[in-house]
Amino acid sequence: MLIYPVINEFWFEIRTELAMHKYLFRSVCFLCLLVASQCGAQKTQKYNLSDLLRDNKLIYGTNQQVNTIDDAKGPGVTINGVVLLKDVVFSTGSIDLDICGKDVFQQSFLGIAFHALDTITYDCVYFRPFNFQTTDTLRSKHMVQYISQPDFPWDTLRKNHPLVYEHPVIHPPKGADWFHARIVVTKDSCLVYVNYSTAASLSVKRLNNRRTGSIAIWSSPLSGDFANLVIKPDQ
Repeated sequence: MLIYPVINEFWFEIRTELAMHKYLFRSVCFLCLLVASQCGAQKTQKYNLSDLLRDNKLIYGTNQQVNTIDDAKGPGVTINGVVLLKDVVFSTGSIDLDICGKDVFQQSFLGIAFHALDTITYDCVYFRPFNFQTTDTLRSKHMVQYISQPDFPWDTLRKNHPLVYEHPVIHPPKGADWFHARIVVTKDSCLVYVNYSTAASLSVKRLNNRRTGSIAIWSSPLSGDFANLVIKPDQ
């Protein structure tokens, strides 16, 4: 009656083999999930602008003012001019940040520049907060603007392509309030969303052939506040 020990041994081997395969399967699944989560974490980059200033990772001129702030939106910076992020290169994807300007006529223009070669050559999306709550019909159409410096400044675009590269903001905030901006850059276009709206306040065709470059926060002529910069590249 040796058949029973043989069967028992055979069944033991099968169970052992199945257990091993089950362990390997779970291990592979775990590793796949870990790699996927790591790739996702690497894809989206969050920047504390206050820390970047402290660590000398913001590039700006000696005549510019750049200072840290810390208020309801968290740590950030107040700047004027074009302030480049050191060692940050962007091609396509999305750029999110919180912005606060001033409700003073012609004194608050602020936004984000991308595909920058330097502080002269770049694309930019910027806002005119002093127009957010205006009752003037014409000014209300000039809340958010796309430009491509130096070839396509705002005045050239307004003259040659009126109300194409500037537009009202959907549900505009108050001019002195913080607001959230999301700029989506594709190979050929640029879309702008404000305060998590699902509808774009501005959608334009980009006006240059640059496919990559630096990121900069942008404010002119006076200072503006920026916080919570998040960059999510497509690749």
